[in-house]
Amino acid sequence: MLLAEIGGDMRCLGSAERLASWAGICPGNNESAGKRKSGRIRQGNLWLKRLLCERAQAAARTRCSLKAKFESLSARKGYKKSVVALAHKMLRIIDAMLSKNQPYRDASVNDEELMVERNAPRWLKMLGKYGYLAPQQA
Repeated sequence: MLLAEIGGDMRCLGSAERLASWAGICPGNNESAGKRKSGRIRQGNLWLKRLLCERAQAAARTRCSLKAKFESLSARKGYKKSVVALAHKMLRIIDAMLSKNQPYRDASVNDEELMVERNAPRWLKMLGKYGYLAPQQA
């Protein structure tokens, strides 16, 4: 449901930057005379912003490239700003997924290795059951 709503809004807004601005998670850019002033984010769609920030906090605790991005940002910016930046990155990823009509592929996660790791004990057990492997002695 959420992706369908974002996809509909995305068509109306035109670009990922405008979508992030509407959601209220675009980075603040207030500079005067070479000095950076408050980088406060705009109000935007509170429901979507809250949802994306919640998902960004969850993604920061997984084994994916988003975790590495969060850790590099939090060392410099702090926890809360890093969560908002990660939510912004996730919204840009969602925009790219919907516009190209492709699933998300994380470059740092090897899906085949994870599948083998999870299923290898079951596969070995079945091979032993059907006589393809000699029974293991403890």
